[in-house]
Amino acid sequence: MKHRIVVLGAGYAGANAAGRLAKRLHPADTEITLVNADPEFVERVRMHQLATGQDLKPRLLAEVFAGTGVRVRTAWVTAVDTERKTVALDNGDIAYDTLVYALGSVAADRGVPGVAEHAHHIDGKGSALRLRARFADLAAGGTVLVVGGGLTGIEAVTEIAEARPDLEVALAARGGLGDWMSEKARRHLRGTFERLGITLCDDTDITRVGPDGATTAAGREIPAQVTVWTAGFAVHPIAAATTLDVSATGQIVVDDTMRSVSHPDVYAVGDAAFATGANGTPLRMSCASGVPTAYRAAEAIVAILTGGSLPENKIGYTGQCVSLGRRDAVVQWVTPDDRPKESALTGKTAARLKEIICKAAAWSISHPTMMLPARRRRVVQAEELVSV
Repeated sequence: MKHRIVVLGAGYAGANAAGRLAKRLHPADTEITLVNADPEFVERVRMHQLATGQDLKPRLLAEVFAGTGVRVRTAWVTAVDTERKTVALDNGDIAYDTLVYALGSVAADRGVPGVAEHAHHIDGKGSALRLRARFADLAAGGTVLVVGGGLTGIEAVTEIAEARPDLEVALAARGGLGDWMSEKARRHLRGTFERLGITLCDDTDITRVGPDGATTAAGREIPAQVTVWTAGFAVHPIAAATTLDVSATGQIVVDDTMRSVSHPDVYAVGDAAFATGANGTPLRMSCASGVPTAYRAAEAIVAILTGGSLPENKIGYTGQCVSLGRRDAVVQWVTPDDRPKESALTGKTAARLKEIICKAAAWSISHPTMMLPARRRRVVQAEELVSV
């Protein structure tokens, strides 16, 4: 009887896990099913581009995995029963022997009133397209407020300002602009904001979002016809509703091989996993964490099923890469545990590196069981360490 492996979610982590498993396991012995709500792979690191009117290359999962032995099933996951080892989908149930949980994350409102009703997100294709439609209706002189000073917020606000120079664009950040980066990177960010005409509201805590803007903790009103919320992400609540051990954030607690500490037949990868890197530091939600955790889980599953040795945990970071429109970027070099170094790459060179990394990551999804040419393989290895 074939060993049934079910992968939930076909983002960077889930799709890479399914591809690696298909490459390493024989179809006569295993049955791999990849479940995803969207029939296409969503290049999530480019949602700010999609929202500002840029078209992305479509990648149908059925075509991507054709001939690999991976069966693609388009469905919404509604529940997981870890005792019966079944997954409830909106179009029927599916049973598993091994489960790879890669449902990722969604935008989190942090309990701020009005976010759900009045703010836009760029956490997925649907939300990015809704924001795109809203921008199309926004006349010159319109006002846009991006809330959240992390990587997603900085990428979003600079992309919007560059694509729509006719708009008044502002960023509200709880701390300082790029205050986790080196002085060189912060200086470049400030210069980019000035060049693009972005109004910076730093050290600003947003406590309410309304139809015409947002209110700060100090009681100040920031007018905006469009508010874009990028102030953090949260995992889907499905795992927390099971008997799996989860963290306070709802992420599945895993061991050094991405295996659930409470259920040995369940693995969690990407944003859904509460995992640590090679030095024991918890990994943050990012593509940089998602891809190597996917590879690690797949190799661990292969080792168990074939009697091989378990892989060593080598996950760490090299840099944080943030685009600033299409022709500018910052790559902040960091230590393996994600602390910033003094050095940073900026400008067009950084933008080219960011684009190469994004394209290499998409190439690995489009060719799930193929090896990259040596030159591109080095780029993908870098992608496993550099946040995009």
